[in-house]
Amino acid sequence: MSAIAPSLPASRLARFAAPFLFILLGVIYASWAARIPAIRDGLLLNPAQLGLVLLGAGFGAVLSFPLAAWMVDRFGGPRAAWYAGLGLLTILPCLALAPNLILLIMIAFGLGAGSGCFDVAINAIGTEQEKQAGRSTMSLLHAWFCVGTLSGALLGSLMAGLSITPLMHFGIVAGVLLPALYVSSHALPSTRAPHDPTRKLFAIAHGPLVMLGIIGFCGAVAEGSIADWSGIFMTDRLHVHDGVAPLAFAGFACLMLLARLICDPLKDRFGARRIVALGALIAAVGIFIAVLAINVPLTIAGFALAGAGLASVFPFVFSAAGRHGSTALAAVATFSYSGGLMGPPVIGFLAQGWGLQAGLAFVGILAVSISVAASRARWLE
Repeated sequence: MSAIAPSLPASRLARFAAPFLFILLGVIYASWAARIPAIRDGLLLNPAQLGLVLLGAGFGAVLSFPLAAWMVDRFGGPRAAWYAGLGLLTILPCLALAPNLILLIMIAFGLGAGSGCFDVAINAIGTEQEKQAGRSTMSLLHAWFCVGTLSGALLGSLMAGLSITPLMHFGIVAGVLLPALYVSSHALPSTRAPHDPTRKLFAIAHGPLVMLGIIGFCGAVAEGSIADWSGIFMTDRLHVHDGVAPLAFAGFACLMLLARLICDPLKDRFGARRIVALGALIAAVGIFIAVLAINVPLTIAGFALAGAGLASVFPFVFSAAGRHGSTALAAVATFSYSGGLMGPPVIGFLAQGWGLQAGLAFVGILAVSISVAASRARWLE
């Protein structure tokens, strides 16, 4: 792998490295989401049991943030991303090897922990690059995450359509991404801050950070629920093939990608609060269209519209928190990803009692809540 680095000038490698790290997280995220129906069917899980699996992943993410803050402080963002990414690529194929519910929950916990550490590390890298650029760039980096989720969802659709097993699918993804992870994480300059023994490595969000956390919380519920449940919704409600089901999330990721390409200039012109508030209302409309389940194209279009509306939430929330240091970023991330912890399993329990349509309609209500909170979040600017 060391022979790869000299093939491009260091400056060019560094320029492409941060976008690739965001792509990698998106590919892993979407690869898991795309094969949830197959893994569910293989273990004969009901919605409540699947909710417990997703709960395990959420717990892993939330509990990892103190570790993530320590890793970024101790090693810097790029090296922390290498360690966390290596763990992610190791755990991914294990999801397909779980023989029962308990082991699947444990492995999902590990996936969530690795994702949480990797997420904080790459957002710390993005925040540092934004400071150096002197302008808003975080949305563009998160657009690369959408490139990853879109690619992962389409690849998952192809793999499922060709009846390739989740184990082989995940193994191919891990094998292809590992060398590029090594090169990218080692091409970036260290972002390690000078050691300060008085600095806390973790803190609970407080003061104005709480409003940022609330927005991130609701955004994580919405994104996580659509990622984890849109394919199930397509399969169970519209009776589509496993190769078609991931297209709902692919549409979501595609329009989120396109929206994030223009979010930075829109933020510079109109301000983050307006963009997030209006986008969340658009997302609510898209979700309510999707849950009607009129037909396959309109349902995919609804999820896609939701992706466009939610595009600005995480880039602007993490950018605002990151301006106050890695500890503040980890605190807001903890608050935010508690939504990832609670959201998908709550949707599962709602689906068990009242149906998946009711569960996803609840996500639409949360999108309206994001709009209200964003209009009041003065630190979001």
